[in-house]
Amino acid sequence: MEIRSTTEQDREVFVDTLHAAFGRFPETPAEGGGGVWWAALETDRGLLATTADGRPVGTAGAYSFELTLPGEILAPAAGVSFVGVLPSHRRRGVLSAMMRHQLTELRARGEFLSVLLASEALIYQRFGYGPATYTQQLTVPRRQAALALPRARGTADTAATGSDTGSETGTIEVLRRAECGEILEEVYDRYRRAQPGALSRPHLWWASGAGHPPVAPAPRYVAVHRDADGVPDGYASYSIGESDALTVDETIAADDAVFTALARFVLGHDLVPQVVFKHVPPGHPLRWQLADFRAGQVSGDTDWLWVRLLDVPRALTARGWFTDGELVLDVDDPFLGEHGRHLLTVRDGKADCVPTGREPDLSLDVSDLGSIYLGGTTPSTLVRAGHITAHHPAAAPLADALFRTDRAPHCLHWF
Repeated sequence: MEIRSTTEQDREVFVDTLHAAFGRFPETPAEGGGGVWWAALETDRGLLATTADGRPVGTAGAYSFELTLPGEILAPAAGVSFVGVLPSHRRRGVLSAMMRHQLTELRARGEFLSVLLASEALIYQRFGYGPATYTQQLTVPRRQAALALPRARGTADTAATGSDTGSETGTIEVLRRAECGEILEEVYDRYRRAQPGALSRPHLWWASGAGHPPVAPAPRYVAVHRDADGVPDGYASYSIGESDALTVDETIAADDAVFTALARFVLGHDLVPQVVFKHVPPGHPLRWQLADFRAGQVSGDTDWLWVRLLDVPRALTARGWFTDGELVLDVDDPFLGEHGRHLLTVRDGKADCVPTGREPDLSLDVSDLGSIYLGGTTPSTLVRAGHITAHHPAAAPLADALFRTDRAPHCLHWF
């Protein structure tokens, strides 16, 4: 078997092999090659596994993203995707060989973070990836959709005014997806720069209609929120399906007040039995804002973005920190056959990470380090689960304090 990099000339065979791996047929791209989920494929980042006689049997690829780290720091990250092996060649080591080859290539490019959306958790954890952000779906019956009056003093909200069209300092306009592509791109880009765990959506994605709605050009209505100066600062992309349920693909908002205004808008839509919010962060306040707390039905609680550290010191010094302290991490990377002990020192929001011979505070797998990296999983949770070893009673609380973030990570992007 040979694993080689792809070029633009390999696009068709790459796409066909990937679809065959999943037993599907490629859909026909729109005029100009857009409107399909693989339209933003970067052929120079693809890998093709072939047999000795040249037959393609596996694929793997990556996108060039920016990942927002704690502290509103933007870091380059390889978004691994297009991974598939023909059914006739599974369980022969093809996938492991491609993953090892890919990680080597990513390092050669100077990248220190890799992310993906895992089709199966058991597959990618063994390659060093750990679940780092989580998401859920919230369904609200229309008859129970009323929002409660805020009880906090000084709260400025539409509930105080009874407005159904926006906040006291903003308005909402309904547009069609085809009318507001530039608005969506600009609003999302501002949002993702401040949201830990968010990924960039390069212009090519929007221009080619790659991915899922609202990036894809599928018909959608978009509620666009504008601030007092008329500047768009949020949107909710939605559609009504055969069951007449209104489904919100995603809600992007500059702050909680804008999110509340958009939520109130879609919850007030006539002639729908229920409103379904996809991709709501766990712990989001919307459920608490409902007058009937039980009206918000949570489902689809699942992992989303998985993170792998390719260079532990670079990754740990890249993100922002909110507590000073020292921690010795003994990190094992069995897939790449590597092991390192690192002294993490945090002072005034910045970290230094160097090799050390000191006794470890925590011993952990690189996949566990990926899970706690963005602050979406506490180290003590993985200690209690039996995945991380705490070598003294103060180790887990110290790690929790160090890895905490000012804002829970969340990722909406599908790739």
